[in-house]
Amino acid sequence: MTDAHDTAADSSLRTTGGAPPDDNGSPATEAPTPLLEPREGIPPVITGGAALAEVTAAFAAGTGPVAVDAERASGYRYGQRAYLVQLRRAGAGSALIDPVACPDLSGLGQALSGAEWVLHAATQDLPCLREIGMLPGRLFDTELAGRLAGFPRVGLGAMVENVLGFVLEKGHSAVDWSTRPLPEPWLRYAALDVELLVDLRHALEKELDRQGKLEWALQEFEAIASAPPPEPRKDPWRRTSGMHKVRRRRQMAVVRELWQVRDRIAQRRDVSPGKVLSDAAIVEAALALPVNVHALGALNGFGPRVGRRQLEQWQTAVDRARALPESQLPQPGQPVTGPPPPRAWADKDPVAAARLSAARAGVSALAERLNMPQENLITPDTVRRVCWEPPQSADRESVAAVLAGYGARPWQVEQVTPVLVTALVSGGSGGL
Repeated sequence: MTDAHDTAADSSLRTTGGAPPDDNGSPATEAPTPLLEPREGIPPVITGGAALAEVTAAFAAGTGPVAVDAERASGYRYGQRAYLVQLRRAGAGSALIDPVACPDLSGLGQALSGAEWVLHAATQDLPCLREIGMLPGRLFDTELAGRLAGFPRVGLGAMVENVLGFVLEKGHSAVDWSTRPLPEPWLRYAALDVELLVDLRHALEKELDRQGKLEWALQEFEAIASAPPPEPRKDPWRRTSGMHKVRRRRQMAVVRELWQVRDRIAQRRDVSPGKVLSDAAIVEAALALPVNVHALGALNGFGPRVGRRQLEQWQTAVDRARALPESQLPQPGQPVTGPPPPRAWADKDPVAAARLSAARAGVSALAERLNMPQENLITPDTVRRVCWEPPQSADRESVAAVLAGYGARPWQVEQVTPVLVTALVSGGSGGL
């Protein structure tokens, strides 16, 4: 985004000050300072029983939006479950809840069902919140709001500093949140993550309204809140880092076998799969196709620190892949459900390639004028699909219907349709 807009955003939004604004968004008055302590101190961690019922009642009786955040143990534990849930609401203060001790928070979720939830990067936290029974009916995503408003840095710390004038300490974002008991500095950090979230929401709402983008943001938030849970990924082993080096089907079978064994072990131990066996080691074994434990142990990732029993376990997986008949070997690549890779368009369909080139240029120019990332204006996949198989008639009504069919929100349809109509006509008329 442009420096001019960044300056404008700072001057119109930033409320510099030492003491935090109150929950109604009253601005602070002095120079920006680090925010070191929650307003009411660090709340005790709720582990169930009467304390959870008390917090549920307090938050149900609170007013206005409720700030919600969750901490996971990515890189340490298996899966993406929540290990701490933080909330803040006017009239209720802040709360820290241990979802390991309180695995069912559906009662709290129901108590907050009528409130707007404020989250930062909502799509990251909603899956783990859903697992414990917490789902918003309405939400406001401060990270997405920042993107739509044109802020170049949309992390929570950057947004709080640029918009509200406070500095959040972010040193504990990547710690192992499954640790028990949680150290006090971590709890302080967690409480501060929701301390100013509602204030940030109010400021961003004003900025979006000033830019004429508030309705766009509300449509985006509604799409996130109403989206169904994502379906399990097909063939997740294909996302092994370094997979692009694996070309032969027999080697792919080794990756698949090792990945599946590793996943079962990681799930049983409740540890991150990378702590069981690295992706690099899986790919190394797939490329080498070792014939015995001795050959496997000579490879990177299977050295002296790997015990004999573990080596035998991995070699057994390799042997299974080596013994598979050709008919059971995985096919190269995943089934293609959409257009081919754009790099192949010039050879497969030069007219479609011209349409895509014109569409990309038009979308890029429009995103720059609107001061937002292209992917928030319209997904690249949607642009490719429209350009590869355009409607029979490249008029506004037809293109708008196609965009809506691919899930574009009304504001996106309104903004992007003229650009794509022009691209389909200038790059090669639709349907030809």
